[in-house]
Amino acid sequence: MQPLVRLTLLLVAMLWGSADQQAEENPPPNFVIIFLDDAGWGDFHPFGNPEYPTPHVAELARAGCRFDQFYVPQAICSASRAALLTGCYPGRTKMFGAHGPRQRGLDPQYATLAQVLKTVNYRTAIFGKWHLGDHPETRPPARGFDESCGLMYSNDMWEFHPEAPEFWGRFPLQYWENGRITIERVTKKHQPHLTTWYTEKAVDFIHRSAENPFLLYLPHSMPHVPLFCSEKFLGKSGAGLYGDVMMELDWSVGQIVNALEETGLSDRTVVLFTSDNGPWISYGDRAGVTPYREAKGTSFDGGIRSACLIRYPGVIKAGSQSSRAFCSLDVLPTFASLAGASLPANPIDGKNVWDLIIGKAGAVNPNAYYPFSNGSEFQGVISGDGKWKLHFPHGYRTLATPGGGGIPGKYRQDSVELSLFNMERDPTETNNVLADHPVVAARLQALARHHRDRFYQERPPR
Repeated sequence: MQPLVRLTLLLVAMLWGSADQQAEENPPPNFVIIFLDDAGWGDFHPFGNPEYPTPHVAELARAGCRFDQFYVPQAICSASRAALLTGCYPGRTKMFGAHGPRQRGLDPQYATLAQVLKTVNYRTAIFGKWHLGDHPETRPPARGFDESCGLMYSNDMWEFHPEAPEFWGRFPLQYWENGRITIERVTKKHQPHLTTWYTEKAVDFIHRSAENPFLLYLPHSMPHVPLFCSEKFLGKSGAGLYGDVMMELDWSVGQIVNALEETGLSDRTVVLFTSDNGPWISYGDRAGVTPYREAKGTSFDGGIRSACLIRYPGVIKAGSQSSRAFCSLDVLPTFASLAGASLPANPIDGKNVWDLIIGKAGAVNPNAYYPFSNGSEFQGVISGDGKWKLHFPHGYRTLATPGGGGIPGKYRQDSVELSLFNMERDPTETNNVLADHPVVAARLQALARHHRDRFYQERPPR
């Protein structure tokens, strides 16, 4: 072999060896997404000051960053989950509202975060509420998840529904594990175990995944009504059943963090904690709280702004707090970038906002706007920096009479006119400043019309 050829081969071998060593020394991070159902922005310390203790969530905040302006694009179950897992607008996927039993759900043409990460050899698991389809091709095993357990939809879609038991009784609420039904008919004796079952599966998965990068998606069924918790927390909060449930969810967070520490994975794992939308306030004493206007099922910030914590030791500053706005749409492209994975072949709408998350100086949100909708109705946009929010005229539900004891109260219909709100000065969306900022209003209206023209078939907003 000629000396030049030998030298070239030696250099190639050294470069490959260096790359392998670097990969071993700097493996891609693991991802844990804890996604609550209908939790209020103020349900946990340090966001709110509830009567019950939430020490594990508070510790997560001390170890990471608290994000005060994190959005979901629609404040309803299925739409919110689809946006998180696909990075796509609801208007693109046509995933609106909350899908019922046996519905097909999310079109398989839209890749999930699990499918994206599997292209770079991640192990993937979901333990909890799916609510993105109840057909063979749309359940978790077909959507990139190696392991799964939980409910295919909301825990109130069952025979004991307080308002429509005859309808929901036609569809037994089933508990699934790894593509097969293990409980044919979930009853009141099973629901108190859901949070524990999901948590135990998650902890076991972490312990078995130390040698491989992984995605753990933990979408809890609680605190969506009907509320249940295990005996170990029942009556312990002193704040009623809702407080008991929240204490158990806080315990679950602690179990996940402990498992990461026990396996030595804590410093290599991004933990994201948030909720799919705001509280379902018609349930009164069995609903959470938010300081913002309205709640679940509306496009005001009480519905689409969720408390959010992200921890990544050594990368995200411990004990930090951020008012920078971003959205669940951005999770897929951001996590894909951290994992070294290519984006899916289908179009996505979210952007990589990692520089913004880590608080990099000069970082700017690459999204010009975020759309918000309710059901299939497109209702307005938020500027990418989160400062401005434009509502087009639309109706919405507002609470007339709160419920209690697991029985919902009554809503009445109201409406909002064409409105511009300065979210820095007026986060409760009280003062319409449309007339004071015509240039801002015109810019957001133009963005909204462009969005409408691409994704919706309806009359142009005024």
